[in-house]
This record gives sequence, C-alpha cells and structure tokens, in this order.
Amino acid sequence: MTVLVESFFHKDTNTFTHVVFDRDGGEAAIIDPVLDYDAAAARTSAVSADVILSFVRERKLRVEWILETHAHADHLSAGGYLRDALGAKLAIGRGIIGVQAHFKRFFGLGDEFVADGSQFDCLFDDGDTFAIGELQGRVLATPGHTGDSLTYLIGDAAFIGDTLFAPETGSARTDFPGGDAAQLYASIRKLLMLPSDTRLFLCHDYPPATRAPMAQTSIAAQREHNAHAGASESDYVALRRARDATLPVPRLILPALQVNIRGGRLPEPDADGVRYLHLPLNRIGVN
Repeated sequence: MTVLVESFFHKDTNTFTHVVFDRDGGEAAIIDPVLDYDAAAARTSAVSADVILSFVRERKLRVEWILETHAHADHLSAGGYLRDALGAKLAIGRGIIGVQAHFKRFFGLGDEFVADGSQFDCLFDDGDTFAIGELQGRVLATPGHTGDSLTYLIGDAAFIGDTLFAPETGSARTDFPGGDAAQLYASIRKLLMLPSDTRLFLCHDYPPATRAPMAQTSIAAQREHNAHAGASESDYVALRRARDATLPVPRLILPALQVNIRGGRLPEPDADGVRYLHLPLNRIGVN
C-alpha cells in the first residue's frame, strides 16, 4: 500500500523528520522529530517542531505515534514536546533500556532518573506491529549503529534511521556504546532483502554541493550504488572500523543524549528553577 510521506529537513543537524499518513484528515505518525538547540547559548527552541505541528494541523491529521528510530547522538529529540502537544504515543525500541543504563552512569545521573524505558509510552521489539488508522506498521530491529536501532515498515515505506545513508555516503558509524559493525552489516543485508518497490526514507543526509538533501532512496539504488553495501562482511567490518576511527565526536552528543534518553524531555528544574545538563570532562574524544 502506498502511503503519504512529508519530509522536513533540519539543516543545522542534517536530519530528516518524516510525517507518514493515510490521507488528509486521517491518522499519522511523526518519525524522528528535532528540537532546535543553540550550543553556544545552551538554549532550546521548538521552531522546527512547530513547523511539523503546523503541517499536521493544516492537513487535519490525528497523530497517533511519535516514533524514534533510536536514541540520537547528533540532535535533540522533540518527541516529548510533540507528544505533549498532540497527545500521541511516544515509542522507541526496547534496547533503549540498555542505552539509558549506560548513559545514566556516564553522566552521573542520580536516582531521579530511572533507566527502565518508562519515559516512553511504548517499547517495541523486533516483529511488533502497530496501526496508524488503516495503515499497518511493522517493526524491524536493525542494530549496529546503536543497540536500540529500529526500522519502521509502514505500507510501501521503510524509515531506516541511521542504518544507511544516501548511496554515495554509505552507512552509519558503529563506534557508539552498543554499536557493532558486524551487526550493522547484518542489518543492511536485512534491509536490502525488502521488496524492491520499498521506498527507503533516510534520517540524515550530508549532500555534496552538487545536489539538494535527499530524503528518500530506493532498494535498487542502495543495492547497486551504496558505497559500503557491496562489501563482504569481513571487508565491511574492517572498512567501518577504520572509518570510525577518523570521525570526530558528534557536535551535540552530550546535550542530545541527556535529553533523548528522557524521551525528548529536558531535565527537571533544580531548586533555583533552572534546568541543567551535565558536561563530564575528559570522558570522550582524544585522550
């Protein structure tokens, strides 16, 4: 079944948010929404999320789900903001519990943060199904970039998170906690076995100057032209590990993960009424 998809590009983080729906006036889901963050001023805003809100209201859509493909390290999620605005259910993979436990220790979070996934309304497992009005969705576990990574299959569309990028870019890094290059290779092979008419919707694109950002690609394009997909498993693992060793730490990793493990919500205010993020010194990057 062909589904309707509207994609919104967040230029500051090269992130796509997708709204998938069955018809105007029907039901919808929002996938991987972004909360704006000015790192220099440590200031958040919902300008980009409000563009999504305007779209769903103009189309008179009833948003049933806010779907996260994983706990992102490169942008802050607007999942909590949109959930509260729309009354939708917020969902992510059950692997978030392990991600939360790791980063609770990493950031020195206290007892007020519980690493049990309860910050989300639904924790999906591989093979789970869900409905968006008359649309049927299915969950496909695609770990490797992170341990909690999922793909959402909705009609003829697959929302693949950071598993694959545009063909000339290849695939996602695997050097985060819970990441694994061999797992990502297996996840890529699983995606490329989907029906050839499946539309693949990307979470990120880093386009060259010669083209605009690409929200959508195809099974055929990825099979034939993806820079990494044609390698053997051993060659892919070696290539991915060598490539990851050269990559910089994501610019927003420290604020992003503290917000995203909370379901896209900011920490509770301290006694002075101010919300604070932790910056653990000398824990990541070059020693």
